[in-house]
Amino acid sequence: MSLMNAMDLRILTQVLENCNAAVPPSYTHSKQMFSEEPISLEEAALNANDVMVAPSRKSYVHGCSTVPLLFETVGDRLRSAVDQVPDKEFLIFKREGIRKTYSQVATDAENLACGLLHLGLNKGDRIGIWGPNTYEWTTTQFATALAGMVLVNINPSYQSEELRYAIEKVGIRALITPPGFKKSNYYQSIKDILPEVTLKEPGKSGISSRNFSCFQHLIMFDEEDKIYPGAWKYTDVMKMGTEEDRHHLSKIERETQPDDALNIQYTSGTTGQPKGATLTHHNVLNNAFFVGLRAGYSEKKTIICIPNPLYHCFGCVMGVLAALTHLQTCVFPAPSFDALAALQAIHEEKCTALYGTPTMFIDMINHPEYNNYNYDSIRSGFIAGAPCPITLCRRLVQDMHMTDMQVCYGTTETSPVSFMSTRDDPPEQRIKSVGHIMDHLEAAIIDKRNCIVPRGVKGEVIVRGYSVMRCYWNSEEQTKKEITQDRWYHTGDIAVMHDNGTISIVGRSKDMIVRGGENIYPTEVEQFLFKHQSVEDVHVSLMDIMFVINEFMFQIVGVPDERFGEVVCAWVRLHESAEGKTTEEDIKAWCKGKIAHFKIPRYILFKKEHEFPLTVTGKVKKFEIREMSKIELGLQQVVSHFSEL
Repeated sequence: MSLMNAMDLRILTQVLENCNAAVPPSYTHSKQMFSEEPISLEEAALNANDVMVAPSRKSYVHGCSTVPLLFETVGDRLRSAVDQVPDKEFLIFKREGIRKTYSQVATDAENLACGLLHLGLNKGDRIGIWGPNTYEWTTTQFATALAGMVLVNINPSYQSEELRYAIEKVGIRALITPPGFKKSNYYQSIKDILPEVTLKEPGKSGISSRNFSCFQHLIMFDEEDKIYPGAWKYTDVMKMGTEEDRHHLSKIERETQPDDALNIQYTSGTTGQPKGATLTHHNVLNNAFFVGLRAGYSEKKTIICIPNPLYHCFGCVMGVLAALTHLQTCVFPAPSFDALAALQAIHEEKCTALYGTPTMFIDMINHPEYNNYNYDSIRSGFIAGAPCPITLCRRLVQDMHMTDMQVCYGTTETSPVSFMSTRDDPPEQRIKSVGHIMDHLEAAIIDKRNCIVPRGVKGEVIVRGYSVMRCYWNSEEQTKKEITQDRWYHTGDIAVMHDNGTISIVGRSKDMIVRGGENIYPTEVEQFLFKHQSVEDVHVSLMDIMFVINEFMFQIVGVPDERFGEVVCAWVRLHESAEGKTTEEDIKAWCKGKIAHFKIPRYILFKKEHEFPLTVTGKVKKFEIREMSKIELGLQQVVSHFSEL
């Protein structure tokens, strides 16, 4: 013990306790499988200059960190940023010509928060935001955080039936939205499910609905500042706040705690309907902070180009909140992804970081005007949402100078990032896995018996720590199914853990399709298609294939598609009266306007009852449907992207 004094020993003991965190008893393992003995303090003392001992052979990692967790609200962090850098640009929306400093963002958020309180909305109420990337979206994000309300992100591609479910599931009291975007007529969709809005005078809301007992207020904004029956004007709500409302807001800010619910994000449901993942201030603020820390945002000036949607964690957490926690700047090129707008934004704003899914990056580097712009300012960026082909990685490093490019892995339920590559590894090494465990998180790979497997053996990824969501809103049974009593979250993703603690995703245990970064559960599509009067049976499948993008070949999961990676294929059995009358185009046309466009099947294969492969108990063999679909579509020679490791 002469190598260290008592204080050194206490410090080393704490480090060892952190880095060799006990595996929970519910995930047991065989002693024969893991023969190594725990390290003693004397042995550790001999290695005092290298505390990180040889890695465990168990598929378990813990993100040891010398940086403490934050324990504050999003509102606290915004106020702190204003104190430090009031005049620094925070949010830039290129298409709208909007540039806002930290001070201006806080003022606008406070005004909207006071307006919402003036309408009678209270702490804890759910406020829906439905629309593309706009400044009003981010203002609502911060206004609800200040007022202790819960922001509900609604996919801008949702149609009337999906909107109905989103409002009803979590009891949305107010909805903030533009009248429409692209081909979607949001106001018409609202009238379809809330006909009461047409009974109110223009510019006034306060709705009482038979169908939605909680819903009261529709707030609408557009560039022309129009007035709509049954809807408050957004600009009017911004001006409603009184001095009394401001005092009320100050009181709420003091009372709001980091562990309070902040955000509900809908995730596709294995049982058919989306689930409302409920995230706290503590969840998302810390995840954003540690993502930004690993990306180097605290080291130098960073301008982040974000073509990703705000309704997803990629935009509102990894983008907006990561910039907030490190006092940096976000640039939104357009309301929705536009490859040319993103390239122009990088050039004009001299962005240093670029976010995107592989699909987005492919569209950008293959754009005909790609060579017309300068990308010398870019040094880093995130690729997430789907596996990144190595040829794409090379082009991003060579052509876009993304030498500090990083890969992220996670789920909405984990706020979202659980694993992330480091800048120390060469770029091509970074995409061979999804990186290292994030600070302060634990992860393990387990088998079907919930036993932790040795490294190198496939199993399901489970995650535990500050980032795991509170619950699925109003879905206690589903929450218990996904989160164990000791707070391990089951991701449903199949992975292997390497000797260095990184993991590679090799498949999915949950029956899910990933289309350009959008997760689609077949059950949800099946249940919707069952409503069609011509349909008796429908089964949705995804196919494992290989395809070529220009001269680059790589393997992915899905039907061949240069932009989206995989698309939906459906097997349908028609009612006898509809045979020969109902076509593939009829069903697709019926889907339009009712479900999000990315959920509509690309391929529809009509089948007879006897053609559906069944088990002896009468259950459909979906694996055989996938294999039979490959043959019918001429894809039987393909290879899955999730290669065997």
